[in-house]
Amino acid sequence: MCISMDRAAFSGTTLYAGRLRHPTHGLVHVLGYQNTAVNLAGDAHGNAMLLHLPARRRMGKGNFLPVGHADDVLSRMVDAAWPVAVAPVGAMDWMGADDEPQVEVFEHDIYTVLLADDPTLLPAALDQVPPRKRPRLDPELLEFYAAHYPGHSLAVCCFDNAEAARAKPLLMWYSPLSPDLLILPALDCHTGGAPDLAAVVPTDHFVLYGTDEAPDGWGAPVDYPAGMGHELRQFLPRTVMGSHFDGIPLPNGDFALHHDDLLNGRLERIHRLRPTPGPTPTPAPAPATAPASAP
Repeated sequence: MCISMDRAAFSGTTLYAGRLRHPTHGLVHVLGYQNTAVNLAGDAHGNAMLLHLPARRRMGKGNFLPVGHADDVLSRMVDAAWPVAVAPVGAMDWMGADDEPQVEVFEHDIYTVLLADDPTLLPAALDQVPPRKRPRLDPELLEFYAAHYPGHSLAVCCFDNAEAARAKPLLMWYSPLSPDLLILPALDCHTGGAPDLAAVVPTDHFVLYGTDEAPDGWGAPVDYPAGMGHELRQFLPRTVMGSHFDGIPLPNGDFALHHDDLLNGRLERIHRLRPTPGPTPTPAPAPATAPASAP
């Protein structure tokens, strides 16, 4: 259900993509990500899941939103959108020249996060990760990201077995390369090596969307927990729409949906993006399945 730095099992993935105009940051996308992770690499070292983000500006610790006691925020989105239909799957200016690539290392919930503009810089920062969480880095995987996701931010979220079961959802915002294309990282490989882009992979995903341009009557209202902090709430939608991909084999790649299609409830136009060397991913072909119905 995602990319791991070593052997791991992931299940029950929930993905959220939001689009909004923030009073300080301008037009941003918001990514929500949560799953159940099991480290199969053994007790000698930790593991990590890697998320690639099409961010136009350099990301940092401040892009990661504190969840606090609202650790069921994505579950509440799923509850709001339920029942969600199984959807068919159809068929980016970056940093300024004076920006120096770097790796930022910080703690976020159970994770030690390495946030990089250039994946080839990650090995040099690995000694800043506590030994119990420190993953092995396969050079083949880092070369894959350097070649196929240039201009992306890479978040390496390091964890150990003892903490994986109590992970809170990850929520982060960024200035997107493509403002009108909502992309959710879903490339799949759990061996620590580079993913097979020709593979067909199983799915176990709730895919949720929100927008601050939603008209009255659009989607399902979310019942957020009382007392949720403003720092988090300002990035979350009033209503959501979603689709459930459960056991459907799909081409390896990310989920993507155009904002206009979202506004019009056309969730059947959710499609997979398969990366190719260069800055722009390409869509994978669509299987012949029935369209989704929006809640």
